[in-house]
Amino acid sequence: MLNLLRKNTIVAGILAFIRIYIGYQFLHAGYGKLTGGGFDASGFLKGAIASSTGDHPAVQGWWATFLEQVALPNADLFSFLVQWGEVLVGIALILGLLTNFATLMGMVMNFSFLFSGTVSTNGQMILLAFFVLVAGANAGKFGLDRYAMPYVRKYFATRGHHKKGTTVA
Repeated sequence: MLNLLRKNTIVAGILAFIRIYIGYQFLHAGYGKLTGGGFDASGFLKGAIASSTGDHPAVQGWWATFLEQVALPNADLFSFLVQWGEVLVGIALILGLLTNFATLMGMVMNFSFLFSGTVSTNGQMILLAFFVLVAGANAGKFGLDRYAMPYVRKYFATRGHHKKGTTVA
C-alpha cells in the first residue's frame, strides 16, 4: 500500500485532486478572512476557552491553558498567522509547491481548530491530508514540486554534510 501511494502515477493524479481540494478549502477560508473586514481570532479563542468547562468539555484543559496564556494575549499575531497561513497553505497545495510542508502546516492548523472545539470539515481535511503526507513526493508529482524539489534537495544536501574522517571546527 505504501509503495502504491508513493510510486504509482495514477495515484499521483488522484492525490493531485485531493491536494487541490484541500488547497482550495484553505485558500477560500483564508481569503475570506483577509477580505472580510478585519479578522480577529479573539472571539474564537474566548469561545474555545469557555468550552473547556463543565462535565463534558469540548476543549481539553491543557489546550485551554495554552489558548488563555499564549494565544489570547497574542490574538493579533494569531489572527495574522491564521489568515495568512490558510492563504499560503492553500496556494502551495493548489500549485503543488512544497507539498509535504504545506500539508503538514495545514494539518497543524486543522488539529488546532479541532482542539479548540470546532468540528466542521477539519477531521475530513486531516484524513485526506494524511494520505497526501504519507505519499511524499508523489503527491506533488503533478505540480511545481516536480521542478522545485531537485533544487531544494540539492540545497540541503550541501548543508551540514562533511567528508568522512573530518571534524567540525
